[in-house]
Amino acid sequence: MSAPGQRTEVITLGCRLNALESEIIQTRVDEAGLTDTVVVNTCAVTSEAERQARQTIRKIRRMQPDARIIVTGCAAQIAPQRFADMPEVDRVVGNDEKLARETYDGTARVAVADIMASRVAPDHTIGGFETRTRAFVQIQQGCDHRCTFCIIPFGRGNSRSVTPDAILRQVERLTGAGYREIVLTGVDISSYGTDLSDATTLGGLCSLLLARTPRLARLRLSSLDPAVIDETLLALIAREPRLMPHLHLSVQAGSDMILKRMKRRHLRGDVIALAARLRDARPDIILGADLIAGFPTEDDAMFEDSLRIVEEADLTYLHVFPFSPRVGTPAARMPQLPGGLRRERAARLRASGDARRALYMASLADSVAEILAEKDNRGYTQHYAPARIASDVRPGEIVRVRITGAEGGILTAAAA
Repeated sequence: MSAPGQRTEVITLGCRLNALESEIIQTRVDEAGLTDTVVVNTCAVTSEAERQARQTIRKIRRMQPDARIIVTGCAAQIAPQRFADMPEVDRVVGNDEKLARETYDGTARVAVADIMASRVAPDHTIGGFETRTRAFVQIQQGCDHRCTFCIIPFGRGNSRSVTPDAILRQVERLTGAGYREIVLTGVDISSYGTDLSDATTLGGLCSLLLARTPRLARLRLSSLDPAVIDETLLALIAREPRLMPHLHLSVQAGSDMILKRMKRRHLRGDVIALAARLRDARPDIILGADLIAGFPTEDDAMFEDSLRIVEEADLTYLHVFPFSPRVGTPAARMPQLPGGLRRERAARLRASGDARRALYMASLADSVAEILAEKDNRGYTQHYAPARIASDVRPGEIVRVRITGAEGGILTAAAA
């Protein structure tokens, strides 16, 4: 049972953007003076994510029978009534509403507006992040594309960008508070600026931030669409050491036929050519990718194409997902592969990624790197490799180290 007057807890499920928004939600509920409340910020990327959200809600009710439970996030936005019908749930709040201070003064059981009618990106500056030495800044919301497997546009709405001036103010505030690394995040950050009158691109925004915030030691980007990487960004990757040499690409598949059935805007050759171009611009760059295994109609040869693109594009960090049909998407109506086959293919892709990552980590032995220290003498290199430092270092400090080896997927390092 929760203690009377207990501070509201925000539970995050899903992506980095949700994690950022949970920080904002925490600020809003604290401003509203809510106590004895749990806010569950849900994910809807797969049917499994929604199932886990419902499971989490039921567990909270068992553990805290007297708490007020507010459910929000993408799953709540897409299917508000399903959550409102749960006896454990007190309120359901939409993705726009969850960031508004006045929402938490309300009592309506369901407060979920039409997300597709939203035309303005949220501009919420927060003072800091309780558990991170890096800060995440949302630059964009929503997505204009309709990949056949993806439900997220219906949870986030169409693409809309935060203005460069508003983002600059956030970055200045965070670097002024001591944050050394900023991660730009959103739903589809490659499309940043397409809705702004001055036609600012993601590359143009990065150039502005690096030029105007000299205290910004590291700028990192979240997932990028390989079909839309602008020339300004490519030029910046080549010349700006403060832009971190690690990019994560939303590849999804290595088969042209599957990419077409996904309604992606790139083909396998585009990914391979982009990887080569990025390495020409920045020879030390490390690439990661999202890949889906077992998409409907994927045969053995199509899956082999996905296995081969890991090597051909020299991908190091893989996020692999077995295909999960999402009700309401075209892919859910396509001929499905057996679940066991999907999981088996996902395991093979993960094993390929694990092997490539192990080779990369081993190749770093006796090299010099710079690590942004976090807690417990751990941190990340410029290339986003996790590392443990042999001596005590202060969180937030960028330490020059020599890599001594790797244990359990984590680099070991000593001060250089």
